[in-house]
Amino acid sequence: MSAEVRTTLDPRRPRWILYTLLGLFGLLYAYAVWNAIAYTIPLAGLAIGATTWVALILAIILPVVVYVLAIAITRRRGLGTVALVLFAGLGVVAVFWLDVVGYTLSGAH
Repeated sequence: MSAEVRTTLDPRRPRWILYTLLGLFGLLYAYAVWNAIAYTIPLAGLAIGATTWVALILAIILPVVVYVLAIAITRRRGLGTVALVLFAGLGVVAVFWLDVVGYTLSGAH
């Protein structure tokens, strides 16, 4: 066997494992979108600034963008790499969400 790095998926491994992993992480990312929408709705009636609106809209869009980007980056990688990148992306989404909540609760709007 050579020491070259394999970047393609193992054809012996069932693809349902990858799809299950993507589905589970998809639910977590969907929860982040749902949470951002639910947080934005009560604030819609308040007089908030343009910067706050941008932050709230980015909190809704960012999880979808990160999920699609993570799948695109790890298209031909192994399950461990896919899970690690999706988990790291979820961490980025969570940190941004905490920043948005902190910004809106601080009264900076």
